[in-house]
Amino acid sequence: MSRIGKLPIEIPQGVTISRDGDNITVKGPKGELSLPLNPAMNVEVGEKEVTVSRPNDLALNRSAHGLTRSLIANMVQGVSEGFSRRLEIVGVGFRAEMKGSYLQLNLGYSHPIMFFPPEEIQIAVPEPTKIDITGSSKQLVGQVAAKIRKLRPPEPYKGKGVKYQGEQIRRKAGKTAG
Repeated sequence: MSRIGKLPIEIPQGVTISRDGDNITVKGPKGELSLPLNPAMNVEVGEKEVTVSRPNDLALNRSAHGLTRSLIANMVQGVSEGFSRRLEIVGVGFRAEMKGSYLQLNLGYSHPIMFFPPEEIQIAVPEPTKIDITGSSKQLVGQVAAKIRKLRPPEPYKGKGVKYQGEQIRRKAGKTAG
């Protein structure tokens, strides 16, 4: 039995879960998320918890069991608490600022970069070198953070670029005088 898949998902106060056919919808104070379910998985929605079970021990069903449970648990956490990611900008003259609904980034190129986030994502810039990305979908928050980081990934010599908070950059030695 899957160690992750067999765990029940507790439903917090203010969150409702409904299942109609092969879709599950989770509503909460931070929004609403829906997910198409694997038809092989048995998802039972109770008063206080949701349980996921599998019909047999085929390899495909074993892998889908833990995945389905994790996706539903992430949806419940997203609509109740939300997810956030923080990016840090390292480099002289590198900075970010919100201009209305879009994020303007100066990352050492000859032009500023305009980044338009999806409607479900909120971006805040508490300092010119820090970007906070929040939303109810864990996948979408991670995807937006990865897209911003991809605009100028950190380079290995001086570490300049956009990195996740707490990310360790492997540094290389520069040229040596010979």
